[in-house]
Formats: sequence, structure tokens, C-alpha cells
Amino acid sequence: MIAAATRHRSTRSVDLSIIVPTYNEVENAGVLVERLDECLVGTDWEVIFVDDDSPDGTASRIRELARNDSRVRLLHRIGRRGLSSAAIEGMLASTAPLIAVMDADLQHDEQLLPRMRDLFHADEELDIVIGSRHLAGGGVGNWSKDRQLISRLAARLSRSVLKAQVSDPMSGFFMLRRQVLDLVVRDLSGIGFKILLDILASSKRRLRIRELPYQFRTRAHGESKLDSTVAWEYLMMLLDKSLGRYVPVRFIPFAVVGGLGVLVHMAILWLLFRAAGTEFVIGQSVATLAAMTFNFFINNSFTYRDRRLHGWRLLRGWISFPLRARSAQSPTSASRRIFSMPPRATAPGGSFRRPPAYLSARSGIMP
Repeated sequence: MIAAATRHRSTRSVDLSIIVPTYNEVENAGVLVERLDECLVGTDWEVIFVDDDSPDGTASRIRELARNDSRVRLLHRIGRRGLSSAAIEGMLASTAPLIAVMDADLQHDEQLLPRMRDLFHADEELDIVIGSRHLAGGGVGNWSKDRQLISRLAARLSRSVLKAQVSDPMSGFFMLRRQVLDLVVRDLSGIGFKILLDILASSKRRLRIRELPYQFRTRAHGESKLDSTVAWEYLMMLLDKSLGRYVPVRFIPFAVVGGLGVLVHMAILWLLFRAAGTEFVIGQSVATLAAMTFNFFINNSFTYRDRRLHGWRLLRGWISFPLRARSAQSPTSASRRIFSMPPRATAPGGSFRRPPAYLSARSGIMP
């Protein structure tokens, strides 16, 4: 029996791979496999779960499923998070000619998968089939008015980078040919949650696209992954598609955070030195540490969210960040100029004094 199962696994040809990124979806994984088994009768399929080290035991549950069903596979990522990057890694792990991407939360209608597959079999020139919530017959379920408004605004913003007209560029439910992935994979940003938009914006040729309507379901188990950083990551992805060819996209938020850090530094220095009357060196030291702490935590939360530190790693990173920084004293000269502090030199005995007149004359600095 074991030999037969091994032989079956090694010789089975997969026609369709379904990529399912997961994070805290332990209750949904088994239900999804059952539904795929019911709707994909007659298709040689596999499902590749890409789990970002879920703390609820999702990876262990998927391993249990895989031991009993060779069509279930798992990619367990450690230290990385993000739906788009997970989908990319899952697609690259597939050898099937057709690849579908869907969520694990059961909100995407798996009954659409056979219809998507049939469209590809009927049209050899077709590149992508998208499950659309905005065509006649589709819907967004019980979304609040605020969420619908945000979704429409995001769709409008996407037009700036899109190279195709589609009704639902924000959809996370679609199927594509392997050749399309090979065409765009090296240009994908992998930022945020909108992998379809990333693919459409990265293609160097016009893609042939079909859309099928579906009703977006209500989540039955688990919690939504939408939070305040989703909008930030979406904007970063749009910037990458529009400006990424000229400047690394991470540099943009890094520079913005750095500029805000300068404002934090100057504000604290003003409060301590001007308002509270502390020594300049003390104020400068406190302001520098505060600004570096601000930069570290904001960059950890936004700029490097996909590599975000937690727990003790966050504490160690925060402690080591000021120690490793090479420019900790770089604001000093600017701060002195802004706060009208004359430059000071260290005397042999360790006290501070103005530089001698001959040094000022040679260096062009007026005492």
C-alpha cells in the first residue's frame, strides 16, 4: 500500500494548483480541502497552502491533512509575512499549467474554479480569469458602506498603474496560465495583499482577460486580516509600480520616516534646551535617542512590516539600533546652528571651549 501510494505521488500529473496563503486559519483549512474535493471532480488538482507561521497551529493542521491526502501541500514560512509574497512563493512551487489563487477564509466561491478551468480549455489564448464581485450577478456580501467606499477608492487609485480594464482589480480570486507567471514574476513587488493588481501592472504585454461574477461570502471562522497597515502596503505597491524603476520603493517610506525623525529630534531638543533650560549636550543626547527610537519603531511597523520584529527580537533590535548607528552624532552641527550654539572643541583637560582663532581662520569658521 505504501509503495503504491509513493508510486501514485511520483507519477501523478497535476493540471491545476490552487495557492492558498494562510495565517491563523486552522478551522478553515480542512473545510476548504473538502470543498475543493467536491467541486473539482475529474480534475488532477493540488492545493498548496503557504502558511506564515500561524500561532494557532494552522501549519500542523495542514500537515495532518497532507499525511492523508497527497494533493495537499504545505510551504511553512518563518520570519516572513504577507499575502502577495506568500502567493508568489506558492505559485513558484507549482509545476501545473494552470494556477489559481484564493483565500483560506472560505469567502471565495470554490464552485467558480471549474468554470475558470473550462474557459482556459476553450480558449488557448486566454491568460487570466478573474472572479469579480462587481459584475452583474456578483456582490460583496454584508460589507459596510465604509468598506465599500474604501474598496471603490482603492480601485480608482489602481487605474494609475493598470494596463488592462477590469471590473475588480482588487480581487484576490483568480486563475492564470503558468506562462503568465513566468512573464511577470521577476517584476512583481510582492508587497501587501493585492497580488492580482501586482500581476496586471507588471505585465509587459496586453493580457487576455475574462471575468466571472461571484458572491463574496461572510467569514465563518477566524478574524479578518484587514488592519491599518493594509492601506499603507497598498500605497507602497502602487508607488513601486509607478516609481520602482527609478528608486527602491522601501527608500520612500524610509526617507519619510527619517524626515519625521528629524522633526521629533528638533522638537524634543527645543523643549529640553530652550523651554526646560537643560544643558545642550543632555538635550541633544535625549533628543537623539528619542528620534532613533521613533525611527526604529515606525520603520518596524511600516517600512519593514514583512520582516517585522516581535517580542524579545524587537527589544534586542531596539537596543542594538542606536549602538550600531554610525550617524548618531550627525545632527549635532545642524542642531547647534538652529539653536545658535557655537561650535566647541575639546581641550586637553577634557573641558569644552571655543576653537582657537588660528583654527577658525584656517577652517573658515568664525568664532
